[in-house]
Amino acid sequence: MAKKDYYQILGVKKDAKADEIKKSYRKLARKFHPDVNPNDKAAEEKFKEIQEAYDVLSDEKKRQVFDRFGYYADNLDVNSSYGTSAGGAGGASNFDFSGFNFEPGGSGGTSSSFRDIFSDLFSGGAGSKTTAAPEPPRAIPKKGADIEIPLALSFEESVTGLTTNITVNRSEQCSRCQGAGDTGGAIVTCPTCKGTGQVQRQGGRLNFAQTCPDCSGTGRRREPCSVCHGKGVTPKTEQVKIRIPAGVDTGSRVRIPKKGQGGRLGAEPGDLFIITNVGKHKFFTRKGDNIYVTVPITVPEAALGAKIEVPTVEGKAQLKIPAGTESGQKFRLRERGFPSLRNPSLRGDQFIEVKIVLPRVISEETKEVLRQFEKANAENPRRAMGLE
Repeated sequence: MAKKDYYQILGVKKDAKADEIKKSYRKLARKFHPDVNPNDKAAEEKFKEIQEAYDVLSDEKKRQVFDRFGYYADNLDVNSSYGTSAGGAGGASNFDFSGFNFEPGGSGGTSSSFRDIFSDLFSGGAGSKTTAAPEPPRAIPKKGADIEIPLALSFEESVTGLTTNITVNRSEQCSRCQGAGDTGGAIVTCPTCKGTGQVQRQGGRLNFAQTCPDCSGTGRRREPCSVCHGKGVTPKTEQVKIRIPAGVDTGSRVRIPKKGQGGRLGAEPGDLFIITNVGKHKFFTRKGDNIYVTVPITVPEAALGAKIEVPTVEGKAQLKIPAGTESGQKFRLRERGFPSLRNPSLRGDQFIEVKIVLPRVISEETKEVLRQFEKANAENPRRAMGLE
């Protein structure tokens, strides 16, 4: 077994108090945690080493064993008068067996055989020594969860953008325990699972047993913090200012950094995501960054040409209708569409489709004018289809 100086790993002196050890552990754990150092194998190994050191030095009995033998193993007893310089079973050759008779009832003042003594020292004392219950897991730095909130926008607001305040029910790191969920006190039965290590979850008509999230299935935990009740975070209602950029569409995700759920043990909070839902417009429709609208025109405007007003998202604009325009013909107004989310300096276009409409009431005078027009323009538009 390779020896490690746990005091050196945590950067504390050998006479350090429990509070000093805990403070140093939390500082180093935040620095080397895998969530803070993604894909960094060296940091991951360092974090494991820090966790190992704290698991020993934070437990009074384990620390006594480490202080006596220079390393820790579950099969070592601080009250034992035997030690090893090699560490683990590999150092068994350094024990002095001269005072023992290997036969039952032999000299040496003991009725136990060498096999029993060997078993007590190296196998955890099967039959005579109870294995200690596992230590409850310690909290580790963990980034807070993200929050998603839907937001309804009008068509016009999606074009121009919007700045507003919204109420967010989130959480923040507990100020008393700094996100640990406990203050390092006594070990108690987990109140969440009542010591079973499992909690019941309902899915439809079925109930499922899941590992208890507060004790990681051990059924035991340190006494919860009296402020956050073991959660590591406390609830908070906050007014958050948000800016929705111009050009969002239904389903767009707008990120507000660090306004999600609180982190634990110094880790960053999660993010807040606003999911936009853009309402429909009476005239306009959107395709990509372009805007489409249909505008009616009269027969004379289509036949003779005209300048007409057309609607845009920014007001009215002038459009020239050339003579002989047909119903369904499209015209483009450049850069009258939506701003691009990827490049706000770019903008889509607006496309206008004209639709020729007839007057609803035709007088006898108008009918006569149309008959004269038909005689003067005896063109059959269906002739190309072979129809009379």
